[in-house]
Amino acid sequence: MIDLHTHSNYSDGSDSPTQLAQRAHDLGLRAIALTDHDTTASHDEMAAACGVLGLELVAGVEISLLDDSFPRRDAEGRDVARGVHVLAYFVPLSDAHPVQRLLARLREDRHERNDRLVERLRELGFSRLSLEEVSRHASHDETLGRPHFAAAMFALHPEIVGERTPDAWSRVFTDWLGSSGRAYVPKTAVTLEEFVDTARGSGTVFSIAHPLVNYLDDYTTSSITARVPAILASLRERGVAGVEAYYGGTAAPTRALMVKLTRDAGLIPTGGSDYHGLFKQDVSLGVGHTGDLAVPDDVLVELKAARDAALS
Repeated sequence: MIDLHTHSNYSDGSDSPTQLAQRAHDLGLRAIALTDHDTTASHDEMAAACGVLGLELVAGVEISLLDDSFPRRDAEGRDVARGVHVLAYFVPLSDAHPVQRLLARLREDRHERNDRLVERLRELGFSRLSLEEVSRHASHDETLGRPHFAAAMFALHPEIVGERTPDAWSRVFTDWLGSSGRAYVPKTAVTLEEFVDTARGSGTVFSIAHPLVNYLDDYTTSSITARVPAILASLRERGVAGVEAYYGGTAAPTRALMVKLTRDAGLIPTGGSDYHGLFKQDVSLGVGHTGDLAVPDDVLVELKAARDAALS
């Protein structure tokens, strides 16, 4: 069993890379990808821990990009580029590589967005919130994210968001921080095509994270069957090699349908739990939200083949 979508405390997870590697080893995982948001700074610690434990590590990152091909409707009724989360595997680690320079640009975009998000939340009544207070809930300031904002909101303003429970935690994202929330600030101006072009020739392999969350509002079988094939065909044409069909947040029948559609589109059905530790307490490493996720080992074999093809 493998898990190709995890986060450490270098972004919005609670486990250190060393702790994450130990959990993976104890669970019996054979391989793991650490996919922190916009950074590979966690890779060295994770590689050292995995080396000691005999666990195969895939150098990865999760990035937020814009997809102009499938716009969404914003709160004012305008069509705008859709923000999508993309997993990149076998990422070059040299700071001088164009991929790393683009990641640095995304991190700078994140810093600017966080400043605007603080301002917006304070305007909406979170008067005690500051970037310093948000940082208290993160181990590394480099990639402060929405879970850190949510934690600060519960700590500083329970009179607005209530007591921190799993349901209340979800509502904070729906009501305040998510794309339809009152305080939402767009993440980036980097397009999917720009990042794929930047990585060309590096062996980096791209897979769309939690594709239904990214592209659909309705997760019914009929909606998935009607809309997803065209999305997958477009992604393949634009250089994406995989789709996270084995996603830890969907039920087994939906995963099976997504695997079939992904295979039909000539893409690799990648998979992972989207583990964040204490920031997503209902998601377990390896087995996801439902507890029955099992990403086949052969998926990693296919990804390596795609990497080799991208290098040739």
